[in-house]
Amino acid sequence: MWGCGGRRRRRLGALLLLLLLGGLLLRRFNWSSLIPLQLWGRTLGLQAEDSEFRLEGMPFRIFGGSMHYFRVPKEYWRDRMVKMKTCGLNTLTTYVPWNLHEAATGKFDFSGNLDLEAFLTLAAEVGLWVILRPGPYICSEWELGGLPSWLLQDPDMQLRTTYKGFTEAVDTYFDHLMARVVPLQYKKGGPIIAVQVENEYGSYAKDPHYLTYVKMALLDRGIVELLMTSDNKDGLSSGYVEGALATVNFQKVDSSFLAYLDTVQQNKPKMVMEYWTGWFDSWGGPHNIFDADDMVNSVAEVLQTGASINLYMFHGGTNFGFMNGALDFDEYKPDVTSYDYDAVLTEAGDYTSKFFKLRQLFTKIIGQPLPLPPMITGKASYGTVLLPQYVSLWEVLPFIVEPVKSEFPLNMENLPVNDGNGQAYGYTLYETVISGGGQLHSRDNVRDRAQVFVNTVFVGFLDYNTAELSIPEGRGFRQLRLLVENCGRVNYGLMLNEQRKGLIGDVFLNKTPLRNFKIYSLEMKPGFMESLRGVAAWSTIPDYAVGPAFFRGNLHVQYLPQDTFLKLEGWEKGVVFVNGENLGRYWKIGPQETLYLPATWLQPGNNEIIVFEERTAGRIIQSVDMPYLGRTHYMD
Repeated sequence: MWGCGGRRRRRLGALLLLLLLGGLLLRRFNWSSLIPLQLWGRTLGLQAEDSEFRLEGMPFRIFGGSMHYFRVPKEYWRDRMVKMKTCGLNTLTTYVPWNLHEAATGKFDFSGNLDLEAFLTLAAEVGLWVILRPGPYICSEWELGGLPSWLLQDPDMQLRTTYKGFTEAVDTYFDHLMARVVPLQYKKGGPIIAVQVENEYGSYAKDPHYLTYVKMALLDRGIVELLMTSDNKDGLSSGYVEGALATVNFQKVDSSFLAYLDTVQQNKPKMVMEYWTGWFDSWGGPHNIFDADDMVNSVAEVLQTGASINLYMFHGGTNFGFMNGALDFDEYKPDVTSYDYDAVLTEAGDYTSKFFKLRQLFTKIIGQPLPLPPMITGKASYGTVLLPQYVSLWEVLPFIVEPVKSEFPLNMENLPVNDGNGQAYGYTLYETVISGGGQLHSRDNVRDRAQVFVNTVFVGFLDYNTAELSIPEGRGFRQLRLLVENCGRVNYGLMLNEQRKGLIGDVFLNKTPLRNFKIYSLEMKPGFMESLRGVAAWSTIPDYAVGPAFFRGNLHVQYLPQDTFLKLEGWEKGVVFVNGENLGRYWKIGPQETLYLPATWLQPGNNEIIVFEERTAGRIIQSVDMPYLGRTHYMD
C-alpha cells in the first residue's frame, strides 16, 4: 500500500487537474440538449470524420460506462442507469451474450432478464446513448466469451474465424439479434449511436478475413451507425478493419497508447473503449483493488487529451449461475462468482468513493450541476439460516436423471441431451465398473476438476495439477465414479477451441483405458431442481454429513425483502440455489466469501435455500448485510 504523503500529492494533483479541465471545457461541452428523448431531426448520427466526434453536427464527447443487463436483475436496471447519469456519463455500453440468447441452437430467448430491447429503451428514457457490443465474441470474463458451447460439438470447429460451421451459426444468430436492435439505432429514433465489430480481435487474429465478415454481417442486416473496434495497444493493428473507428483499452495511462491510434488511422477522434476501473478476481487469488485516486487521476489525464472514454466497468454485477469465465495462460484460473470488479458501483449497486470523485470531475467538465444521485437501497441481515434437510447425490440419481450409456467417455458438449445440444454447464458424473485397484491416470483428460469415488467412498481429486490417484484394492466388482465439474470455460486468449469439458479422452486404470460408462448430466437447470424438491429421500441431516449432497432450509423474510449476502463459513465448495435461482459458486479457497442475493429473488415469508456441497458441509448459512470479497491486493 502506498504511503499517506503520496496519496496527498495525488489528491492535490487531481484537484489542480480538475480546475484546469473545468476552465478549458466549461463552455464547450454543455450537452443538455444532446440526450435521446430530446434530440429530433436525426440524419447525421455520430460522426468521426476528423479529430473530434460530432453528434448531429455538434461537437460531442463520449463519457461512457459499461453495465451488462445479463449480470444485473432487471428490476435494478433503472437504478443503475440513473446512477450512471448522475455521475455525469452520457453513454451506456453493453455486451450481448450469444450463449444466453441462443442456449440451444435455433431457440432464441429475449425475455425477462434477457429483454435487450427493454434495456436499450430504458437507457433512452433515462437519457443515455448506447454503444452496442454484440460480438459474437464478447470476452467479458464470461463463459467461453459469450459463445454457446454447442458450437464445440463440431470436432473441427474454429471459433472466431470464417470457418463455415461458425459463420453459418453467427448468421442465424445475427438474423434474430439485428432484427431487434436495428429499429433502436439513432437514425431510427433510438439510443444506439455506435456498434462495435467483434471484440479485441487483435489479440486473437487467427483469420485476416474474419473482421471483414463480421463488419459485413452487421451492415447487411441494417446497421447504419458508426462502427468501432476495440483492442489493447498490442492488438490495435491486427484488430483494425477498414470502415470502423479503432479504439484502445487500458488502465494505466501511457501517452503512447493514444498516440499509437494515429498509426492505424489519422485525424480521427480518440477513444478509450475500455478504461479498466478495477479488475476481476480468480479463485485462489486475492480481491483486486485499484486505488480510487489513481483511477480518477488517470481518467482526468485521458480527458485532458481531448479523448472520449468508457469506464469498464461502471457497474459489474454478478456472474450468476455457472457463467463465470476463466483464463489459461500456462495455468487454468476460473473467475469467481462476483463481478464486483472494484468498479464505480459495487456488485450490489452501492456507491463507492470512485463514484463521487468521478462525479466531481465530470461536473467540472460538463459545466452545470448534475442531478442528485438516488438514495442507496437498504441491505438486510436475516441472521442464521439452518439447513436441516439432506439428501445424498447417490440417493437421488435414480429418480431425477436418466443416464447415457456409452462404451467410451463423452465430453459434456457431445452428450445426447438437451434436444441434441449437449450439456453446457455444471457437473457430469461418469460411472463404470472395476474389479480391482491400482493407479488411476487422467492423461490430462479431465476438464476441469473431478472428484473420484469407489462406490460412495471418496478417494481424491483429479485436475490440472493432479493426474494420478491410487485406487485401493477390494473384493469383487465395484463402481468407480468421477464427478467432473466444468469450472468455467476460458473467455480470452488462444485456447477457445480447446474448451470442451467433462472427460475429453480416455482415463486409465493400470494403463488400461476405462470403458462402458453410465454418464449423468447434472446441469442443475430449473427442471432438475424442481424434480429434486419432490424426491422422497430427503431426511434430517445426520451428525456427520459429507458431499456430494444437497442441503435444504428456509430463509425467513418478515417484511419487504432487501438485498442480502450469504456467508458459507464451514462449507467447502459448491453452488447455492434460492427459490430455484442459481446464485453461483462458492469455494473456501476464496477470495470471495459471500454470495450476493438480490431482494428481487426473495419473497415475504419463507424462501427455500438448497446448497449443493461437493465435500465438507457446514450446518448453517449466515445472511449478512455487507459483502466480503476477500483479502485485498492493491494493483500497481
